Amino acid sequence: MTLLLQLVLAPALVVASTLAGRRWGARLAGVLVGLPVVAGPILLITTLDHGTAFGAAAASSALLGLTSLALFAVVFGWCSRRTGWVGALAASWAACLVADVALARLTLPAGIAFVVALATFWGASRVMPPDGPGTSPPVAAAPWWDLPARAAATATLVLAVTTASGALGPAMTGVLAPFPIASSVVAAFALAQRGSAETVRLLRGMLAGLTGFAVFCLLVALLVDRLGVAAAFGIALAASLAVQTVVPLAGRLAVGAAGRRRRY
Repeated sequence: MTLLLQLVLAPALVVASTLAGRRWGARLAGVLVGLPVVAGPILLITTLDHGTAFGAAAASSALLGLTSLALFAVVFGWCSRRTGWVGALAASWAACLVADVALARLTLPAGIAFVVALATFWGASRVMPPDGPGTSPPVAAAPWWDLPARAAATATLVLAVTTASGALGPAMTGVLAPFPIASSVVAAFALAQRGSAETVRLLRGMLAGLTGFAVFCLLVALLVDRLGVAAAFGIALAASLAVQTVVPLAGRLAVGAAGRRRRY
């Protein structure tokens, strides 16, 4: 049942973020991809299968895995200016996997891992390439198979990662939980169909959305042993959604304030 949820939720997120991006822009699509709809079910099933101590350790390691996800965004963003989507995806996945293997060897308290993740998001947003003009060039209408192909690619990647993670311990399972599955599909299609500038805007939105993802992992790590599975995951999801709403709004307010200062 949980595998079915993973195969349904992640493709649904990709489709929803694609439609949102077409309607409201790439940054919002990136924020939606930052939701823990892939990592959340992975952490949930490992907790149910192996106990709350295992789940807490995996969630703490997932915070370190989020630093690899930020690295993915930076590498894909820079490669998108020089290569096609295949080259950008290969380079960013290689960087992410190398980082995951190294990070799985670390054992940090959840609070420290959370601070490391936030610092990484901040640093990644500063070294992203410029996204170019504020408007995207006109593109041809997407073919009829576009959304089904995105959903199928996402489901395939989810199945591959969860199958590979099944026999691993909490550290490697945790760092692999945030592996860029939905973001890979959305970023690859964005680069192929809309170009580098739109792709970088999407990845910047994803980086902004990772704060809510980190809050989710932190609360699961801190609460699942004390409150149980249902309460911990429910609180973590609610907090993640709240942060996911507030952070983009704060960013838009900051941009508006900066624009007003420049006018005066």
